[in-house]
Amino acid sequence: MTVKKEAIFKAISEVKQKSKKRNFRQSVELILNLRDIDLKKPENRINELVELPYPPVEDIRITVFATGDLALRARNAGVYRVLERDALIALANDKKNSKRLVKETDFFLAETTLMALIGRSLGPILGPRGKMPTPIPPTAPIETLIDRYQRLVRLRVRDQLVTQCRVGTEDMADDLLVDNIQAIFTRFEQRLPKGFKNIKRAYVKTSMGPSSKIEL
Repeated sequence: MTVKKEAIFKAISEVKQKSKKRNFRQSVELILNLRDIDLKKPENRINELVELPYPPVEDIRITVFATGDLALRARNAGVYRVLERDALIALANDKKNSKRLVKETDFFLAETTLMALIGRSLGPILGPRGKMPTPIPPTAPIETLIDRYQRLVRLRVRDQLVTQCRVGTEDMADDLLVDNIQAIFTRFEQRLPKGFKNIKRAYVKTSMGPSSKIEL
């Protein structure tokens, strides 16, 4: 079962009409209220990345932990931050900057040889926030990975039967937002125990604006 495009178009239109103009570009977010899921069972908790048809924002921040050639290629690709071994070791004793880095970064990639060090130094901060790095080999095609990560959003269902994620920005064309939202619905239908029946309500909203309900 899929949500009708007309219902999503209607909700997006209402949100854009009701949203006050701000001095910054607001994101458009999808909120899903779920039901009939036992979150005490680990297999029912969700923490995964979903690739959308279109980048939800232009400024996705990716931090890469790497050394040597991989670090150089990551810098040339223009990622947000590249941290080599020495910088990673320094962060282990700098909780303030560690927390700031984690807060400011959307996704982390890490050379496989650094994963153990990352687990010891930043694991207590990254783990609870669901931001542990994706391990990649030193020869990974970093440019291709970065292009893919520009279209990723993280879906999390942990302690409460609700999830929220960015699907675009207020200046994106409505049809692009619709396609991104449908991609989220499709993934949840595949991932939830009873599929679409586990979705109770759905809303879209801008960062600081009111929400509009999507008729399911």
